[in-house]
Amino acid sequence: MSTPQIIGLVVAAALLFWIVGAYNRLVRLRGAIVRRFVPVEEQFRQRHALLQQLLDALAPVLLNAAPRLDALRAACQQAEAACAHAAVRPGAAGAITSLRLADEILTEARARLPVQAAAGLDLTALNAQLGASDATLAFARRQFNDAVTAYNHAVRQIPTVLIVGLFGFRSAATL
Repeated sequence: MSTPQIIGLVVAAALLFWIVGAYNRLVRLRGAIVRRFVPVEEQFRQRHALLQQLLDALAPVLLNAAPRLDALRAACQQAEAACAHAAVRPGAAGAITSLRLADEILTEARARLPVQAAAGLDLTALNAQLGASDATLAFARRQFNDAVTAYNHAVRQIPTVLIVGLFGFRSAATL
């Protein structure tokens, strides 16, 4: 074997090792997105259960606010469906975007709910649980968004961008 052939083999081997390493890094970062979505999904489900309890408690008392309660119920169902869709592929930008939009609709529906205390109902414990659930969900979302940011940064890096197109990696959306 001549020197140019040896140099060519060394360069080809180095390139192959770099491609394998970059691919593995992208797969690991994409897996981190999936792992970071699990707590988000759990918090969405817990908040959904608490909102159902709130709706069940308020429905008999707030008869004049029935359209608002129905809007909150519909927003809860929409957010639950979007969360289930996003749980299948947490790295898919469309699924995460639909979950983010459904959560914004749910937030607006919660804001339109009458704030004054209903006669004979003490909702302080339930409201405290909802507040704690919202805070925990915000923390889980930040962790998910950090994982998405790290993945998106890796996808956009100059040498890695060559592999991204070759193996079909796509940018992910933040929640």
